[in-house]
Amino acid sequence: MSVELPFAPVDTVIRRNAGTLRVSAEAAEELARRIQRRGARLAVDAAERATADGRKTLMASDFGVSSVPDKDTLELPVAPVDRIARLDIDDSYRVSMDARIALADQLETFADDVAAAATELARHADRRTVKAEDVEAYFELAQYFG
Repeated sequence: MSVELPFAPVDTVIRRNAGTLRVSAEAAEELARRIQRRGARLAVDAAERATADGRKTLMASDFGVSSVPDKDTLELPVAPVDRIARLDIDDSYRVSMDARIALADQLETFADDVAAAATELARHADRRTVKAEDVEAYFELAQYFG
């Protein structure tokens, strides 16, 4: 599976949570993969909701949001998020701009949560760098993070 999301914005999300810690390229790559998987799953769920309503266009409400932030406030770019949304849904679906922004917002919140936990794990391991293994460990230990 190729990763649609560029690593630079994901790296930025990790760095804003990492404080003085460094961030490995592999950590950004691993988190980008995880974001992509989650985004594709969320889009499949949204497509099912749209279909249940008799629509072929995904709307922001299909992602469970009532308001959509300004896209300029987001770190994750909307175009790759649109491609992520289309990975596992039928080509006959359209994704509205508000739905793309809503999904990007949800994925950025997810990325922030993972990055904060990975940072905590790196500090716990007494390292100065957030690594891919910290991102992977988060998913193994996610049930213990609040």
